[in-house]
Amino acid sequence: MSLPRQLRDESDFEQLPEDVAVSAHIADAEERSGFSVYYAFVIEVKTKGGCKYFIYRRYSQFFTLHAKLEDNYGPEKGMPPYICTLPPLPAKIYVGNKKEIAEGRVSLLNAYMKALLNSPVWILLDEDLRLFFYQTADDSRRIPRGLRRLRPHTRKIKKNSQHISDMERPRAEALFDFRGNADQELNFKCGDLIYLLSRVNKNWLEGSTVDGVGIFPESFVRIIKDLPEEKFPVSWLRCYFHDYDVCSIRDIPLEEDVKKRPSYNELLQLIRNQFPGIELALNMKDPDGDLIRLMDDSDMELLVTKGKRKSQLENFFLWELHITRIDDMDVYRNM
Repeated sequence: MSLPRQLRDESDFEQLPEDVAVSAHIADAEERSGFSVYYAFVIEVKTKGGCKYFIYRRYSQFFTLHAKLEDNYGPEKGMPPYICTLPPLPAKIYVGNKKEIAEGRVSLLNAYMKALLNSPVWILLDEDLRLFFYQTADDSRRIPRGLRRLRPHTRKIKKNSQHISDMERPRAEALFDFRGNADQELNFKCGDLIYLLSRVNKNWLEGSTVDGVGIFPESFVRIIKDLPEEKFPVSWLRCYFHDYDVCSIRDIPLEEDVKKRPSYNELLQLIRNQFPGIELALNMKDPDGDLIRLMDDSDMELLVTKGKRKSQLENFFLWELHITRIDDMDVYRNM
């Protein structure tokens, strides 16, 4: 009986096509809505040829892939000599907060993909595995939501306004070709010099070349002179939870401008994530101290204009939110 093969033959690896995925890691977990709310993992994939791109996969797609690989190559069902002990996949979870479940899976799925992509080459050539890591047309059209929210306005660079030498300016050298998937992204080729303008988030930068200005992933470049360290301010939303017998204060950190007016559904979903398992109602407090229940988007202007805080705390939204249980009507009579 053949023993499971675990180590990759590097001589065979050199014969792999350039578009085969060789590494992948999860950059974020994004909430999405279909018939129900679910989370998709934003995965940055690198191919043998050095190409990098984003794909979006749900846990259910990991589960389906793993089942197919077990059928084809697992010790119990695989056919010699193509047998391999596959890395363990995190088990299904049927109960719990979806956001917490998704975030808890990130490190486990990263370890799973790392081990999987270090498998023998005949697994890397498996059709199901290649399709899983292939960037579909839908993948290429999407932009990570965190990136879209934090994207800076592109700017025009006036050469005559530069008062420092090129050697003093923050800059980087391109390690790979990069062709952006959106108009705001910077295109460049391996070896190009890119002058750095700002840091978008921990993974993306804004920069300029002789051909234009745009954003790009930091993993595609080698930093020669880095940007000055920046502190990214966090905004805070203060809310009061009026439970049956106690009122508690919770400050929620957000990567949003404190001047933003959320939609009713955005705010409701945010609060539901903070208080999982509780049926909640959103409220504001009027100038007389009475609670008023918020019902839809038409109430958001009332909340922003009439629900203002008395104290002015730095980086806090200018209005307060009051949370009650949806079936607790006594709170309106006891204020």
